[in-house]
Amino acid sequence: MSPIGTIKSYPNNPRVAKAQIAAAYNGLEINVEAFDLSKDRTPEFLNKFPMGKVPVFESDKVDLTESSAIGYYAAALKEDSALLGKTAVDKALIVQWMLFAETEISVNSSGWVLPLRGIWPYLKPNVDAAATKLKRALGALNTVLLTKTYLVGHEITYADIAIVTALISSYTQVLDKAARAEFKNVTRYFTTVTSKPLFQKYLGKITLCETPLKFVPVKKETKKKEAAPKKEAAPKKKEVAPAADEEEEEAKPAPPKAKNKLDLLPPSPFVLDAWKREYSNNDTKDAIKWFWEHFDPEGYSIWKVDYKYNDELTLTFMSNNLIGGFYARIERAHKYAFGSMIVRGENNNNTISGYFVVRGQEVPFEIYDAADFASYSFTKVEPAQYEEKKEEFYKYLAWDFEDCVDGKVFK
Repeated sequence: MSPIGTIKSYPNNPRVAKAQIAAAYNGLEINVEAFDLSKDRTPEFLNKFPMGKVPVFESDKVDLTESSAIGYYAAALKEDSALLGKTAVDKALIVQWMLFAETEISVNSSGWVLPLRGIWPYLKPNVDAAATKLKRALGALNTVLLTKTYLVGHEITYADIAIVTALISSYTQVLDKAARAEFKNVTRYFTTVTSKPLFQKYLGKITLCETPLKFVPVKKETKKKEAAPKKEAAPKKKEVAPAADEEEEEAKPAPPKAKNKLDLLPPSPFVLDAWKREYSNNDTKDAIKWFWEHFDPEGYSIWKVDYKYNDELTLTFMSNNLIGGFYARIERAHKYAFGSMIVRGENNNNTISGYFVVRGQEVPFEIYDAADFASYSFTKVEPAQYEEKKEEFYKYLAWDFEDCVDGKVFK
C-alpha cells in the first residue's frame, strides 16, 4: 500500500507518532522525513507553511499543519473508522478529548518541561504555574478514568491516541513515582494504552520517570586566555613620511555614542539583574522579601499597569498573546525594567493587569515608544503607598489569584 503522504519533523516527535498510530489503526502508512529547522525552512517551504513550524504533512490531496489536524486526517481516511466514533455523542467526545490534549496537557507539559531542558527560558513562576495547571488537568482526567479503560467506548479511539501522546513528555521526564501515585487511574490508563502493539511500534518502549528534571542554573566559566605564541620580529621597514593628503585622511576616532539618560542617573544600591535572578531561582515568597530589603525608591519606581480595553477581550489565550506582543515591542527596556502581567477571568470575561518596576521615576522611552503603549495605563505607586500595595504587588508577581489563567514575565 502506498503511503498517504509525508510528515516532516524533527526526530522522535510524539506529535508525529499521533498521526502514524492513527493511520496504522486504519491500515494505512505515512512517510516521515527528518526536518532541520535551521536549514530546511526555505522560501518554498514558508510559502506553503507560513508559520514555519513542524510537523507538517504533504500529499497530493492536502497540505496540513498542526499535529492534531494531521492525526485527525489519518483517522478519518477510512470510511466509518471506529477511531472517530460511530454516534454523534462519541464523535463529540472524541473532539472534546482531542482539544483537551492540546489545551490542557500539551501546552502545560511544555511549559513545565521545556524550561527545565533549557529549550525555553526558565522563569520559576511560569514553570510552577504550568506544573499546577497540568496537575489540575490530570486530576480531572483521573476522575473520568475511575471506571473507564478507554476514554470513549470500549476500544481505542483517536481520543486515546491524542491524550496518550500528549502525556509522554510529562510521564517520562517530570512525573516520578510519587507524583504518579496522585493519578493512579491516569497511570494505569497510560501504561495500558502504550503497551498496545501499534503504540509500541511508533513510540518505542516508554520508560517512566524515576528522577524528575530539575532546573540547574548555567554556570559561566571563565577561561584564561592562552598566551599567543611569540612571532619573530619582522625586519623594520624604512619609515617614509606620509604625503600631506595622506595625513589629512588618517582615521579619526568615531564620536562616542550618546548614553541613555537612565545610565546617567546616580548609582543605585538596588541591582535589577540581581533581583531578576532572585525572582527566577526562588519561590516568590522568599524573593519578595529580598526585593523589599533591597529596593531603592529613589533609583527605581513601581507602576501598576492595566489594559485599557478589557471589555473588548475575548479568549484568554488571545489576551495572553497581547501581553507577549507588548513585551516584544519593549525589548529595548530589558536593561531598565522588570514586569509581571497576568490574565484573570475566563473566555469572553477577562482582564490584563500587572506591575512593572523601572529605572528612574518616569516610564522610560523604551516602553512608551512602543506602538501599543497607549493601550495600557501606567499608574505610579508612590513610596507612601508601598505598605498598602505590598500584598497586591506580591500576588501579581506570584500569580496568586484564584481567577489567574495565564501571564507572562518581562525580565
